[in-house]
Amino acid sequence: MAASSSSLQFTATPFNQFHSKQVPKHATKWGTIRCSAASPSKSYNITLLPGDGIGPEVISVAKNALQLVASIEGFKVAFEEMPMGGAALDAVGVPLPDETLNSAKKSDATLLGAIGGYKWDKNEKHLKPETGLLQLREGLQVFANLRPATVLPQLVDASTLKKEVAEGVDLMVVRELTGGIYFGKPRGFSTNENGQEIGFNTEVYAAYEIDRIARIAFETARKRRGKLCSVDKANVLEASMLWRKIVTALASEYPDVELSHMYVDNAAMQLVRNPKQFDTIVTNNIFGDILSDEASMITGSIGMLPSASLGAAGPGLFEPIHGSAPDIAGQDKANPLATMLSAAMLLKYGLGEEKAAQRIEAAVLDTLNRGFRTGDIHSAGHKLVGCKEMGEEVLKSIDSKTPASV
Repeated sequence: MAASSSSLQFTATPFNQFHSKQVPKHATKWGTIRCSAASPSKSYNITLLPGDGIGPEVISVAKNALQLVASIEGFKVAFEEMPMGGAALDAVGVPLPDETLNSAKKSDATLLGAIGGYKWDKNEKHLKPETGLLQLREGLQVFANLRPATVLPQLVDASTLKKEVAEGVDLMVVRELTGGIYFGKPRGFSTNENGQEIGFNTEVYAAYEIDRIARIAFETARKRRGKLCSVDKANVLEASMLWRKIVTALASEYPDVELSHMYVDNAAMQLVRNPKQFDTIVTNNIFGDILSDEASMITGSIGMLPSASLGAAGPGLFEPIHGSAPDIAGQDKANPLATMLSAAMLLKYGLGEEKAAQRIEAAVLDTLNRGFRTGDIHSAGHKLVGCKEMGEEVLKSIDSKTPASV
């Protein structure tokens, strides 16, 4: 991914080329340019999961963007909106209804808003919105989470880091998503030999889980600046020792990629001290969860960053990395740009519609160049707008561009 004042790019490769020889139906004809004047010859089914809090607001904006770029680029998109998270709990009593999962599995891609909120915080674990998200990832078998963190020139002053530290940051966190301590067994509650209550979880990785995520990371680094940092805790954890062993062994297959290793505590420090040293980071589920959120704040706002969760085959899951923000839900204060950029990643990684994705990315930058800001990225001299108006301005930018020709 490279960003400048005029471009925002997430390098795309058909995901099945990383790991699987099977080509899913939605990953064919990558990079095809369609004449906007032609009758739509291609159609895609997209499952929308608005979820909770600000989720419905940002999904609505992203949906409009998908519809517009599809019409310009000459393909069709059909949407099926399904409940998930707290909304599903309120409607049917479970955080991920079977119908929702089935819709996501049958679709070409799934776009998620946000889930969770104070209302459900005290629910038992199996009735928490977050449990539905873990179930969705597991059900779709999306094991690789790609989270870019780029400090855009237009927003460098929004970073809490000094300008000279934040300026030029452009990194990608590749997080293993379906293994590790979040899914490991045994887990649960018990009592120890002193009769005290304990809670326990298991950090466990099989060799194949490490191998497949490492290959994704090497391929990602190869298409960026050729530097890969593997983050672990191999000085303490056996699971990390195996992680480092397998990642190191794979390096010989990627001689064009410079591999380094870093303990997670040092990585957390280095992300704040000198984030420009990183290009691509690969790490396990829990470390990736933490480090990607830390990296997001270098950019100035978690409301700016998209993500893609992908598997060896089948539909991917695309979502902004921010939460449901219940404090501002329904107040038209949310930043929809992370969701719109997630929609761009959906087009690029999920559908192979490169030109349509670039239209959204360019329109986001154009809107920022024209001075529009939501509250989370606002500064003096810029126009403060709400979620809806920000979306409308991005749509204007998309619509003002000359359609691509064959």
